[in-house]
Amino acid sequence: MEKAKRLESLQTASTAVRRSRRWPWLVLVLAAACSRPDSEQRLRLQLQDMQEAAADGRVGDFMAGVSEDFTGNSGADRDGLHNLLRLQVLGRTNVGVVTGPVEVELQGSRATVRFSAVVSGGSGRFLPDSAQAYSITSGWREEDRSWQVYYAEWKPQL
Repeated sequence: MEKAKRLESLQTASTAVRRSRRWPWLVLVLAAACSRPDSEQRLRLQLQDMQEAAADGRVGDFMAGVSEDFTGNSGADRDGLHNLLRLQVLGRTNVGVVTGPVEVELQGSRATVRFSAVVSGGSGRFLPDSAQAYSITSGWREEDRSWQVYYAEWKPQL
């Protein structure tokens, strides 16, 4: 009788250990699933990173988010955008970029993003020497879980 109780006790303990070994895996899977940003969050983070890169004068980091087949205002291509950004950074001591609310429309692995931005520049003294507000519409596509802007149109706001 005592042997039967010990055997039952060992089987119960063995089952409990096997079940407890499953919990860490389940917790890890759930944590990974919950921590992975969804498509819109990743797009917003990419846009924020690009905004910060532009404001810091890190043109190369900004361009990492621009697709090879980019097209923009007046037929500007990726190289044209790169040169425009370098000109802005080299021509101004301080560049500031402030964006308004961002509107994202997801269509599968593509998205349209609309927002306003105020770009300022100056000597680094108290007030910017120049500032311009723009209305921006851009097209994005997701490639290998990374968002790339492939189209942008910016219009000065009066």
